[in-house]
Amino acid sequence: MSENSPFLGDEYDDSQSEMMNEMVILVDENDLQIGSMSKVDSHVGEGTLHRAFSVLLFNSSQEMLIQKRADTKITFPSVWANSCCSHPLDIEGETEMDDDLGVKRAAIRKMEQELGITAEQLLIDDFHLITRMHYRARADEKWIEHELDHILLIQADVELKINPNEISEIRWVNQSQIEDLIAHSPKNGEIIAPWFNEIYSRFASQWWGHLDEVSSLQDNVVHHIGDVSTSGEASLLDALKGHTTEVESRIIAALEKSNHERLKKAMMHLIEGGGKRLRAILPWLVADACGGSSDSLYDLGAAIEIIHNFTLVHDDIMDNDELRRGREAVHIAYDMPTAINAGDAMLAVSFELLSEAEEISSENFRSLVSIIGKMVRKVSEGQQLDMDFENRDFVSEEEYLAMISGKTAAMFTTCARTGAILSGATPDVIENLANWGENLGLCFQLMDDLIDATGDSETLGKPACSDVVEGKRTLIAIHALGLEPSNLPTFHGVFASRNENTPRDTLDEVLRELQASGSIDYAKDRAMGFHQQAHSCLDKLPDSPALSILRQLTDWQLIRIS
Repeated sequence: MSENSPFLGDEYDDSQSEMMNEMVILVDENDLQIGSMSKVDSHVGEGTLHRAFSVLLFNSSQEMLIQKRADTKITFPSVWANSCCSHPLDIEGETEMDDDLGVKRAAIRKMEQELGITAEQLLIDDFHLITRMHYRARADEKWIEHELDHILLIQADVELKINPNEISEIRWVNQSQIEDLIAHSPKNGEIIAPWFNEIYSRFASQWWGHLDEVSSLQDNVVHHIGDVSTSGEASLLDALKGHTTEVESRIIAALEKSNHERLKKAMMHLIEGGGKRLRAILPWLVADACGGSSDSLYDLGAAIEIIHNFTLVHDDIMDNDELRRGREAVHIAYDMPTAINAGDAMLAVSFELLSEAEEISSENFRSLVSIIGKMVRKVSEGQQLDMDFENRDFVSEEEYLAMISGKTAAMFTTCARTGAILSGATPDVIENLANWGENLGLCFQLMDDLIDATGDSETLGKPACSDVVEGKRTLIAIHALGLEPSNLPTFHGVFASRNENTPRDTLDEVLRELQASGSIDYAKDRAMGFHQQAHSCLDKLPDSPALSILRQLTDWQLIRIS
């Protein structure tokens, strides 16, 4: 693992981190080498343009090998991509440009490392450079691809020995199958790598029936494609950032009305911890998809965001959590009575803010107060159920889903419903979007449970597997507790132990047991069910750029768990 880069931490696989120290070849837009840089440094920020390759491997039946990248991959984990994609390195033999020999040698090296295809099975003369593609694709807020990609075609029947640290699944697909996979992504729960999507749609879809005429397929052009981010992360983040200033200013103005300095600081403590302000901006995004946005939606969103943070202040007290968003919880940073008082004041401030919103009609104001009041009650009921579950020997899946419907999904439902109301949408559209919010919230919470089990303290802002240690009845735990205990001995030893000093290797073994038992996959499958139902709700609305943002938000859940 790189000791010099601040971008690699303990959350990443050691083997993958080590490879991020390799030196890639920096190029200009004409593919001329201008230097070298480590993989890690070239894949952060806005990305530094470097040489890459994408291999399309076909067998004699004209089926193409595609791979699902392992969840240990640092950039674009768990997405479907072409047969092999990586980088020639700034080492002897891989910088040579004559007949693209350097890139072809790198492809042979990487295909053996990833796919177990021995070099004897791959003749360098069988690789054909078809074209080159300059693109940029953002994976998330940290990582980005900015590559001049050499697209190589090879047809060979090979023996495979998959490296599970690189690849989780492979398929040999015909053209109809790949088109079906792409057409139904991501509703089918599968994400297609953005560069592969471009390679297929722009080039390979036309090549497929002409593999015996390779020379006619080749060109000597660098196709400048631009930004091909298809995960939704880049444009979704842009949409959120575009409204953040508006809601932030309203949140701060409302909370700073307090005349008591300590109380004011306690109320601001979590707000100052940052965040995307998803709930604050969601009413505006929903209204925009309905064709009727206005500034009043910022007031509504700010009020809901303050309520959300009020619930977090009290939740941390009830759950005995000391960290929130990587900083001390309010009751730790201040004291218990101040935290309770700050939460109460935040709830009052939110309704005060809403009542002062000039563009909200009296009729809509009454509806909003009723809906938001019911939301707070449902959140409280959900929290009470969550606490009750800790003292029960058995909790059913249905009871758990009812709990998170209140504790988590109710806020998403309210954001969607109230946003649609202020847009002037019809009752049918309002109800449909409320259903979308419910399914989005359920998916969101199940993904949070999965991230808690599989993440790390630095990323989470709290200890990894804290739900298991605390005995939280998540869907993962409910499934695991219903299995034969002898198959999960470490899990049963740790569950509800409340031992904050549980060794990391013990928690790693808990995760292995949960994966082997199928409990992790079961929770993922249930999450994907809610994800698909959310998309079904959006299918009932007319297509528009604003609706596309809601779809990207729905798909963002997949990126979170990846």
